[in-house]
Amino acid sequence: MSTRLPLLPLLPLLPLSVGLMAASSMATAQDSGYQLPPAALQAIVDAPRAPTLSLSPKRNLAAMLVTPSLPGISEVAQPELKLAGLRINPRTYSSSRFSFYTGLSLLDIDTQKQLVIKGLPADARIADLAWSPDQRYLAFTQVVYADAAKGVKESGVQLWLLDVQARSVRKLASQPLSSVYGRGFSWMPDGKTLLVQLKPAKLGAAPSASGIPTGPAIQDSLPGGAVKQLRTYPDLLKNEQDALLFEHYITVQLALIDVAGKQRLVGQPGQFARVSVAPGGKYLLTTTLERPYSYIVPARSFAHKTEVRDLNGKVVHLVVQRPLEEGLPPGNDAVSAGVRDISWRVDAPATLVWAEAQDGGDPAKTAEIRDIVYTQAAPFTAAPAVLAKLGSRYAGVAWGRGDLALLNEAWYKTRAVKQWRIYPDAPGKAAELVSSRSFEDRYNDPGSPVMRADAAGLPRLLIGADNTILLDGQGASSEGDRPFIDRFSLDTKKTERLFQSAAPYYENVVAVLDEDGSRLLSTRETPTEQPNYYVRNLKAGAAGLTPLTHFPHPLPQLKDVQKELIRYKRADGVDLTATLMLPPNYDAKRDGPLPTLMWAYPQEFKTASAASQTKGSPYKFNAVSYWGPAAFLAMGYAVLDNPSFPIVGNGEQEPNDTYLPQLVADAEAAVDEVVKRGVADRNRIAIGGHSYGAFMTGNLLAHTRLFRAGIARSGAYNRTLTPFGFQSEDRSFWQAPAVYQAMSPFNYADKIKDALLMIHGEQDNNSGTFPIQSERMFQAIKGLGGTARLVMLPNESHAYRARESIMHMLYESNNWLEKYVKNAPPAAPAAK
Repeated sequence: MSTRLPLLPLLPLLPLSVGLMAASSMATAQDSGYQLPPAALQAIVDAPRAPTLSLSPKRNLAAMLVTPSLPGISEVAQPELKLAGLRINPRTYSSSRFSFYTGLSLLDIDTQKQLVIKGLPADARIADLAWSPDQRYLAFTQVVYADAAKGVKESGVQLWLLDVQARSVRKLASQPLSSVYGRGFSWMPDGKTLLVQLKPAKLGAAPSASGIPTGPAIQDSLPGGAVKQLRTYPDLLKNEQDALLFEHYITVQLALIDVAGKQRLVGQPGQFARVSVAPGGKYLLTTTLERPYSYIVPARSFAHKTEVRDLNGKVVHLVVQRPLEEGLPPGNDAVSAGVRDISWRVDAPATLVWAEAQDGGDPAKTAEIRDIVYTQAAPFTAAPAVLAKLGSRYAGVAWGRGDLALLNEAWYKTRAVKQWRIYPDAPGKAAELVSSRSFEDRYNDPGSPVMRADAAGLPRLLIGADNTILLDGQGASSEGDRPFIDRFSLDTKKTERLFQSAAPYYENVVAVLDEDGSRLLSTRETPTEQPNYYVRNLKAGAAGLTPLTHFPHPLPQLKDVQKELIRYKRADGVDLTATLMLPPNYDAKRDGPLPTLMWAYPQEFKTASAASQTKGSPYKFNAVSYWGPAAFLAMGYAVLDNPSFPIVGNGEQEPNDTYLPQLVADAEAAVDEVVKRGVADRNRIAIGGHSYGAFMTGNLLAHTRLFRAGIARSGAYNRTLTPFGFQSEDRSFWQAPAVYQAMSPFNYADKIKDALLMIHGEQDNNSGTFPIQSERMFQAIKGLGGTARLVMLPNESHAYRARESIMHMLYESNNWLEKYVKNAPPAAPAAK
């Protein structure tokens, strides 16, 4: 394939060697514009996308939202500010990276009829939506850009309202919202009023930079400070100009707007990072950010106050005032010292709930009690009551009623999770253990309690008259996932299975429609039928299945893709699984082995038994997405998707202590299995992955010759650039320097003898995968004479959104695989 270069101006004659160097440099730095992959891959990108459903509180209606095709680069390239860990569209005073819907209708669950809505905006761009608690209304936001030709005077986020009975919509608020933090609106419990975050009317223009510095940016670290774990964060404030911009864009005016459009301001504008309404509707819980700010941590660690306010905006109670927090103690179980995780108790009018660490937030300290959970009811004058004392970290509560709530605690180091029945109205009554297990143990996961919206629209436990609850689980087993619904008695601790997915279908419960759990809303699929929504009536047996939607196969040309959940063993006996996908009509005996693409993501485990558990289901739809490896089935490749790459650390040993030998053993087992099956040619296999999978790809090319090429997207390759931990590694570089050095493929760039394609978003906002990681890795391979290509996608973050970017990603990947895998020459003999 040739590339036509633009004509260059005549240059003065140079010595031959210099001229060749200059030509080479120019050729490798050409920007030839976005390219399209072959038509078969383009069709996958542009395949129709199924609508999204949002179930109503009474579970008899659903909003059907039209999911558009991918946005163009003009949409993705909208102006963007990167401030204190936030990404802001300055035109709309909103988060800059959101997805939106282009259509809205209602689906009647009982009649299966689709109801048309009147009055929708001509160019609908629906960003967020929420049902009123009584289901009479559906509020949603519409994002618009100023356009004189269309009569739109101001860019911004508009609030609209759907009247469900009238089936018509109208714009509710004349003033634009501010949705930099959150969606910018929420329903009050009365279902007649919305609490909104407005762009203040008198906010004025954003501060403009003069371009002339006012002085240096200075940071201090003083002797005697505590040891902190400082992760590498993107998009931080850099100077006072950034700080002023940040303050401007997070300043909002709280207001109440009723469904008739009448508006009342609540207090004065402020820098609100969080606002939530008490279940009784009389108080607001607010968090406001304060100076000092920081240049090394994002806004969530800035100084802030959490307060209770009345509906006039008056502060009636200070919950906590926290200082700037630049880092936590080392360890994945580290938390902030003092009051944290503040929320409302859902089943009480106005009761606060929070946790406080008893070990200073430091998991290295010995402590029998790690966390205490407190409650305090309005008017917040009595001393807080102890709700629970925990041996590990507080992990939230599922609220039910005064004598029943389920409290969770967890400890990452041991992977232990526990669930307790507590008695909120009798905090002195002993808690009862409901379940205790390792969260890695998927086979023995009892499921999550089924919740449903109460009269205020808040999630509550669905409790039966016989003191039972329902549990919704994935049903992991050695045969694959089989989702289920169980009824669990809190008195007898016995479980009754009400429903479980059965072959040849994969059926996943979306919601329980009736109080007794007899009617379910589920999605049902097979390898050749994409997920559709059904109502399942358990009382009617096999006849009780009613289809709600009839979404067609998005890619009928790939309907007959072959898929198998395969099992094999690592050399040390650890059981592994993978999804093997083959092109339609392919027969290994007749057609011989194919060029193969493997796509993986390593995962850490504390036990080999957990690492050996089967993942996935053989009955899921054979989805072919542009994002994963399955797209290359259309180009004649075999695909091994999500092969197990466990990294196991037994006992006191950390998984990463033996990362490399385990990674190589995982890869060898996967390669041996597909070659043994006759579907892969050992000389034509590629490895790829995204993020931590890209890191894996770099390591496998550096430490093996198993693969002819690699595709690494948005990866990190030098672990000294993430010195305070990465992924699940909670030791710092200075605690485990040998581990960091050994795991960094950058250190072994001279060993990479096979072709590595690196793709990275220029605006990657993921902690640890800064674009410089790919840039420096490419420079190392190039400088050492290796084979590599670096593709930086403009305006893209950790994942890529623009249609042009996705098409170009597939173009580059396909060319790489064609050249270095499908048409690979015989492998050179290993050097002796």
